[in-house]
Amino acid sequence: MIKKITNKEENFYEYMGRFFGSRLVEKQTSDRMYDDDNKEWYIYLEEGKVQAFVSMNKKVIKNIYTTKEKYLEEILTKIKNECDITYSIVTNYYQDIYEKCGFKVGKNQDYKNFTTIYLEKN
Repeated sequence: MIKKITNKEENFYEYMGRFFGSRLVEKQTSDRMYDDDNKEWYIYLEEGKVQAFVSMNKKVIKNIYTTKEKYLEEILTKIKNECDITYSIVTNYYQDIYEKCGFKVGKNQDYKNFTTIYLEKN
């Protein structure tokens, strides 16, 4: 199940608290997660636990994490269908999933651990 939340929701930290400052997540994604007031979070829940998430600020994707490829695919597909995504700098760890979900991935960039993704407008 995919749920959309913000840090203003009562149970936000019950879901997301373990990811903020997580060395495991940071090592995998080369990214640090922050609970900024202006972010919306798409979280994938399985048995009440977050298995994947994508945070967004307006039309920009900020943070991405997943335990299984299929969870992130579902979230990105939902976001793609609901939002007009502009250029977003994200971890390159999931590059194959971005492309599989129809996102364009920037090439020849100077980022070591990140890449740019975006949606082409029709």
